[in-house]
Amino acid sequence: MPTPQNVRASNFAMTTVLCGPGLQGAAERVILLSCKIEEAPLSDSEPIAFRPRTGASQSGAATLPPRSPPAVAFDRRELGEILTVYGRKVAAGEWRDYAMDFGRETAVFSVFRKASEWPLYRIEKNPKNAKKQGAYSVVSATGLILKRGHELKRVLEALEKKRLSLVE
Repeated sequence: MPTPQNVRASNFAMTTVLCGPGLQGAAERVILLSCKIEEAPLSDSEPIAFRPRTGASQSGAATLPPRSPPAVAFDRRELGEILTVYGRKVAAGEWRDYAMDFGRETAVFSVFRKASEWPLYRIEKNPKNAKKQGAYSVVSATGLILKRGHELKRVLEALEKKRLSLVE
């Protein structure tokens, strides 16, 4: 059996083994790598030095930055209602894409006919208007508010165009 050649480079040990011709279809050379991990030695005589955090007050207590208000978002029930209408319109071939935007004051679900266009409709949730006109509104591409209200299901009815048909 051939003798392995050992090469040492920093913390890695590389071993090259040459395989003889008696091994059918085996590679001629196999390289094995092993990593040696060394820990830094700890000393009992050196104390651990603590550095103050940036923004720490003079008293030594760290001051935290003020929290920003949480973003407004649609909950699971609201998204379910919106996606039901969206699915119907996609199946009918009227809509193709959507986008969601969650900001500090409003949550917006935008509907597109094509991905590169301006939104065809925006379904907005604004909790500041909840007691006045209602938190939900449907806004057209021109900025016209089609419907506003307290209940999302009623507001989404503005997107459901009732097609009139002739009854004989």
